[in-house]
Amino acid sequence: MALSKLNKIFIVLTLSFISIIGFMIKLPRVFSQHDKALHFLFYFCAAFTLNFLWSKPNATVANFLKHIAIAFFLGFFGIFIEIAQELSNHLFTKRIHGNFDPEDIFFNILGLIFFSGLWVIYKIVKKLFNV
Repeated sequence: MALSKLNKIFIVLTLSFISIIGFMIKLPRVFSQHDKALHFLFYFCAAFTLNFLWSKPNATVANFLKHIAIAFFLGFFGIFIEIAQELSNHLFTKRIHGNFDPEDIFFNILGLIFFSGLWVIYKIVKKLFNV
């Protein structure tokens, strides 16, 4: 059963809200040593989820453009979140998060690139074998 466009929008807005809250609060110490891996995994999974929701089953130019648009959106989202974390340090008396970290952006983009590589391989194999 396919989801309606309204359901897809609701899912994306809900996950976006949860993500913003998650990125704006400080991680518990248990996770802080895995910060870069978490950035990589989040952006990999976000790209997977958005591509799953918005791509059609066939490999078309439109799907490729959607994939590129999703990657750019997520990349800019990651930059925005890092800037928002830094600004929050100046807006609140109590620090709710760390500082702007270019390495986080690097691992965000790495997760997107890794997903894109797997996505392209999947689409090529699917096209070659008519699956």
